[in-house]
Amino acid sequence: MAEVDVYQLFLRGTELLERGDYHQATVPLRQARDADPGKSSIREALGRALFLAQHYEEAAGEFAAIVEQAPTNDYALFCLGRSLQQLGRHRDSLPPLAQAASLRPERRDYRRYRDRARAACAR
Repeated sequence: MAEVDVYQLFLRGTELLERGDYHQATVPLRQARDADPGKSSIREALGRALFLAQHYEEAAGEFAAIVEQAPTNDYALFCLGRSLQQLGRHRDSLPPLAQAASLRPERRDYRRYRDRARAACAR
């Protein structure tokens, strides 16, 4: 697929995502990801759409792929942790949430979800 086509798919997917059409956004974003799997911006948008469409297992996979390429991407770590939390996998969610919070200590949301994971693990 030509670069322009991938970019058009990405644009269409992000437009749908911003409009709140999360399920529909996954279609062009998956096509764009399949055509260019190394592009983290595409994977991030797809991960966001999947998360918001409540497809947490798939969302976790997209964010994990980003973290594999960029281990200090705080947003991908946070989203990976949140996806795992939504799956009830609190123990698995703690390392990426803790790392995201340590990378960006000023982010209250990162700390809040890290603390929730810690509390869930302590039960």
